[in-house]
Amino acid sequence: MSNAVPRFWERSFFFFMAMLAALAVLLGFRITVDENLIHPDWPRPLLLWIHALVFTSWILLFIAQTTLVRNRQVKWHRRLGMWTIAVGIAIPFVGVATSLVMAHRRAQHGEADAAGFLLVGLFDMLTFALLFGLAATLRMKRELHRRLMFIATCTLTNAAFIRLLPPLVFGMNSGYLGADLLILLGVARDLFVDRRVHPVYLVACRCMSWGKPWRCT
Repeated sequence: MSNAVPRFWERSFFFFMAMLAALAVLLGFRITVDENLIHPDWPRPLLLWIHALVFTSWILLFIAQTTLVRNRQVKWHRRLGMWTIAVGIAIPFVGVATSLVMAHRRAQHGEADAAGFLLVGLFDMLTFALLFGLAATLRMKRELHRRLMFIATCTLTNAAFIRLLPPLVFGMNSGYLGADLLILLGVARDLFVDRRVHPVYLVACRCMSWGKPWRCT
């Protein structure tokens, strides 16, 4: 019995984290989707709808991929990987374009957070691009690949956590705090299952820390 629990989390952890990330996104954007996208006070560009479609596709693909791995369907996981890579490549381009367009629109309508919105969006897309690029390149190295994909997905939950958590917690942007908590669950999983923390978490957190000044409001 003592070995059964670690084996369960060995197979199922990333699947449950995919579901948790999806839940955070669903709950976070449910709060503001009507006023910000469906019935906004000023017209939103078509690009914002494309942004929502592409980012939602990533979350759904991450759930599908972790489900296939959990069920040992490696062949189908690799086949679906072509679509995952295509969407992953699209995300930074769509994300940067959306950040630029929306920051310009926000400034035009007198919203004071336009510059901060742009900086956070650009930093998030740079972080995702680096993590995803490494994950795609190292896809044959299973332990590295799945953790890099997980951390990359966590970076996409920032906007959802901003809507879910209080505006400021311990001087840090609440979106980053929520995403960091998800990553810490990955660290906890390694300690519980492997009795050590995989170096990719240490390197990724160190690389992401240079953007910390942008995390403060």
